[in-house]
Amino acid sequence: MPRNDDHSTGDARQPYSEQGGPEGRHAQTHDVRREEASRSKPHSRGSDEFADDLVSDPSRGQVDHSMPAADDKQLRTELPELDGDDLKRLSILKAGIHLEQGSVYVDLNDRQRGPFKAIGGQEASEDTRYVAKRDTDYEMWDRLVGQGRAAGVERPGEHG
Repeated sequence: MPRNDDHSTGDARQPYSEQGGPEGRHAQTHDVRREEASRSKPHSRGSDEFADDLVSDPSRGQVDHSMPAADDKQLRTELPELDGDDLKRLSILKAGIHLEQGSVYVDLNDRQRGPFKAIGGQEASEDTRYVAKRDTDYEMWDRLVGQGRAAGVERPGEHG
């Protein structure tokens, strides 16, 4: 090793050893195999895991928690502008289903109220016939709520 006249602290450092640098020194002072074995590793989750239930799939919507409007015989008389094929295209949320916060809905029992954005804690009841905008094609939605009608944010107890 050549001799250097510069004696600053930076030059006094020894070069890495032939034992693999810092990793080699670590292996001399620690049980590397035990450390590796004790490290947590990500595990694969099945499709029915709790975390999967928390993630909403926007392509799926709430159709699996709804029924076709055509099954509701009373709607045929209450919505005479919609024929049987139109009612087959509509899905009504079943009672007890929680509305997705921020999603837009209209209640077929109270169409004058117009569309609204759901807030946390809202759910469909026996007295409502909620239709989710995300589960309805845009032409049908416009027929239900009127073209260009914006969704407001409903506050608890407010029925505008």
